[in-house]
Amino acid sequence: MVYDTLSAHLSAIYNAELRGQREVILMPASKLTVSVLKVLQKEGYIGDFEYIDDGRWGKFRVTLLGHINKIGTIMPRTPVTYRELLRLPEHLRRYLASRDLGYLIISTSQGVMTHKDAMQKRLGGILIAYVY
Repeated sequence: MVYDTLSAHLSAIYNAELRGQREVILMPASKLTVSVLKVLQKEGYIGDFEYIDDGRWGKFRVTLLGHINKIGTIMPRTPVTYRELLRLPEHLRRYLASRDLGYLIISTSQGVMTHKDAMQKRLGGILIAYVY
């Protein structure tokens, strides 16, 4: 069994949002989680987050704003080209509530970003998560 830390972290954020909590602790820490949290913070879905060094794997304390309706990972992680992002085929559109609501989070050669940023930079990449 493979443990996907990003999936566990996004599920913890979603469950805490459903319960109306103001913050959540995510562990163990990972570089991919930091990148996704930065994207979520930039788009206004979460507040501040901090890394806590506990002497083992590390933790994140994330402040929640109550703006997330749904969040999750895309498994299996599928590659997507710039042209596919332009027309958003059905297998990608199903992750978003509507065309202008929410973001697909993509890992590109220039870092982790939303699908709208990737379209502006004319990049493709690997789909890793969605949020709306």
